[in-house]
Amino acid sequence: MEAFPLLLTALLALVAGLSIGYLLGGRRAPTASARDLSLSRAATAQAVEPVRESLDRFGERLRQLESSRIEWHTQLREQVDAVRVTSDSLRKETASLATALRRPQVRGRWGEMHLKRTAELAGMLDHCDFELQVSTHGDSLLRPDMVVRLAGDKRVVVDSKVPLDAYLDAAQADTEAEAAEHLRRHVRQVRTHIDQLAAKSYWAQFDQTPEFVVLFVPGESILSAALEAEPGLLEHASAKKVVLATPTTLIALLRTVAYAWTQEQLAANAREIQTIAREMYDRIGTVAGHVDRLGRSLETTVKSYNDAVSSIESRFLVTARRFNALHVADTPVEAPRLVETTPRSLTAPELVDELPSVP
Repeated sequence: MEAFPLLLTALLALVAGLSIGYLLGGRRAPTASARDLSLSRAATAQAVEPVRESLDRFGERLRQLESSRIEWHTQLREQVDAVRVTSDSLRKETASLATALRRPQVRGRWGEMHLKRTAELAGMLDHCDFELQVSTHGDSLLRPDMVVRLAGDKRVVVDSKVPLDAYLDAAQADTEAEAAEHLRRHVRQVRTHIDQLAAKSYWAQFDQTPEFVVLFVPGESILSAALEAEPGLLEHASAKKVVLATPTTLIALLRTVAYAWTQEQLAANAREIQTIAREMYDRIGTVAGHVDRLGRSLETTVKSYNDAVSSIESRFLVTARRFNALHVADTPVEAPRLVETTPRSLTAPELVDELPSVP
């Protein structure tokens, strides 16, 4: 774009020089022939033609740039309008959410929703690894937001009721001084809630529960704002047996619990396999006894069979063959074959040692 003005200036200077030269030449040679005049005009036209073409191209380029500029400007205006509409909608939704979160019931449901989602991300499903809204009975009715079951029948109580009024006021403050004042109030509200939560002594309501309760803060920025305004808040909570947790730290805690559950399940499976193996090994003796008795029965049966065959051969067939001599029967009577195979005895030490003694 910067080269076009320079080119235009150079071309205009060339045209001006040619024109001046032409006029001066005409004055010095008023008697020049028509032929020279025609040649001079042709040379001038030939010299000016590239300038005209360049000017035409330059004008076309300017028209294209102007058209593009109008198009870009239109698109930019549309995008700015879309951003403004989105910003207005987001501002209204944010204001609506902030207004809703100021109501204790809505704030409680919002915290419970984040709490359950965090537990699900950690693999702690509600039907096996955590319980919501478990009531405990004592001097008063206590309702923790979540009770995490640990391996070994232990439990950890989690509470998600965090005050947000001051934090929301700080986010909507117009000046830094006003925001700082609201953040100090936010710290006081969180500290008060820590003290109230510690006074409930949830660990005394459940058997085999560690002496601490987890205070779940649904947003990282909510807790970080309080800690930036009051760095000693973490130590105060620890002294009160309250563990401050955000979604990130709670996921890490719950995944550790899930890993412990996995190891507990593996150990339970190993114990069950050991029990089944012991029962199976104990039953080897019973099976070996049955097999041994079956073998002895087979031996007795074979002996009885062979005795019967011997009796048939020595007594019964001797008499029966006399019918052949009298030509009563044409086919001779064959004697049954003896059974020479004997049943195989148990030889494995595991089976022989388990055999019951035979009187």
